[in-house]
Amino acid sequence: MASDAPLAPIDDLRPVWVHHGSSISHGSNAAAPTEIWPVVAARAAGVQLRNLGFGGSAMADPFLARVIRDQDADLISVKLGINVVNADAMRARAFVPAVHGFLDTVREGHPDTPLLVVSPIFSGIHESTPGPGAFDPDGLRAGAARFVATGSPAEVARGALTLEVVRDLLAAVVAARSDDPALHYLDGLSLYGPDDAVARPLPDGLHPDTDTHRVIGERFAAAAFGADGPLGLSRSAGTADCA
Repeated sequence: MASDAPLAPIDDLRPVWVHHGSSISHGSNAAAPTEIWPVVAARAAGVQLRNLGFGGSAMADPFLARVIRDQDADLISVKLGINVVNADAMRARAFVPAVHGFLDTVREGHPDTPLLVVSPIFSGIHESTPGPGAFDPDGLRAGAARFVATGSPAEVARGALTLEVVRDLLAAVVAARSDDPALHYLDGLSLYGPDDAVARPLPDGLHPDTDTHRVIGERFAAAAFGADGPLGLSRSAGTADCA
């Protein structure tokens, strides 16, 4: 690379927001990297985004918790659940301690940093039907990529996870950690719910299109970064730490 003038690093003093999520946070189906919902939210809030969106791989993995623990971060959010459901990766008995352990590890490096747990947005295929998810063969025959849930609702009584179950479990995990005043919960249905699925359905059953990414980002910015929001800058002033 070459330059016709001296180069110098830019001192960006905006708060650093570290976010972890699935392919929805990664940006699947958005038209450009700058149009994914975390970028929309970060721009609206005036923060620096470090996006740890892992397509298909937001599984509450311990290594990722260590990555977040060791990052400089003023604000942290983790959006968990959809990949665990559509991979049929865990039952409720394993999911709850996995989330507790994930949060414990993050707190090792960031004991007081505002930390927001976000549950999944609405996805009709997995609301009450467990995974694993699969491509819809009828859609493939028609030349369209769509997803279906192949699990049995009867398995929920034996601990299988659906999005409805995951939201309840995540809310309960956060409630059980009430001694952590900087830990908060956001219901993903407030970002994209059943009514939205009617007005702007997910094209493949899982991932938002560009316009819906924008809506989710705007709603997240208002809910999380507003003056009274869990990641609001007035709330976090003086409490952030760096690993």
